[in-house]
Amino acid sequence: MSKKFLTDVIVTSTEMQTASAGRLAADIIAAIKGQIIENGRFTIPDFGAFIVRETSKRSALNPRTGEKVAVKAGATVRFKASPSLKEAVLAGVKRAKRKAKKA
Repeated sequence: MSKKFLTDVIVTSTEMQTASAGRLAADIIAAIKGQIIENGRFTIPDFGAFIVRETSKRSALNPRTGEKVAVKAGATVRFKASPSLKEAVLAGVKRAKRKAKKA
């Protein structure tokens, strides 16, 4: 999903000007970022949750040289899909497989 996609959906559903819809999409993205930073989590019902996970200090291998490299501790954002989203995706995959068999 991109900001342009969100803008297009807003324009289509509300008949808002494209520039205004773009600002609205940017504001929505900024609000989501703010919630993730503040709470460490952001949930959209029936879609999923964005969760901040801390990563520990570790060592890794440089793929070019094969030497060990120290990796600092940090944080990353993970997405966990809701059960209803998983179910909908599975149904879509099954439907696509059936269509492919018919063709």
